Amino acid sequence: MKKHLFLLMLLPLGFTAMAQTENPNYDKELAESLGADDYGMKQYVFVILKTGPNKVEDQAKLNELFRGHMANIERLANEGKLVVAGPFMKNDKDYRGIFIFNVKTIEEAEALLESDPAVKEKLFEAEMTQWYGSAALGEYLKTHEKIEKKKP
Repeated sequence: MKKHLFLLMLLPLGFTAMAQTENPNYDKELAESLGADDYGMKQYVFVILKTGPNKVEDQAKLNELFRGHMANIERLANEGKLVVAGPFMKNDKDYRGIFIFNVKTIEEAEALLESDPAVKEKLFEAEMTQWYGSAALGEYLKTHEKIEKKKP
């Protein structure tokens, strides 16, 4: 009986050891401004752009579509809707690039993709999934702007 009582007394200590601790560097105001949960995370939509079914042979038209694609990326980033974008290097999967949208649903991401001329023209097609990542992800763009020597 004494052995069981002793074990019952130790049980709360075990739970305390496994309990989560508070972060002494926590910045409540910053966390709230970024939409972070208690773990500093939030939901996004991750998009893989793949080569689409349409081919555009007219080089002037192709250039126009890609200028529109890049302008759309810049606009969405400035609006805070797009937190990551970038191309893939040549690969055997027809992957062309990624977007990480600062939205919670696939439907919201689909609506944003409708504004991309290269997606509308079916030069790209999108595979999307919800993704849980650091709420600080969008903050890197402020730093990138400071290290970007040339704009695309």
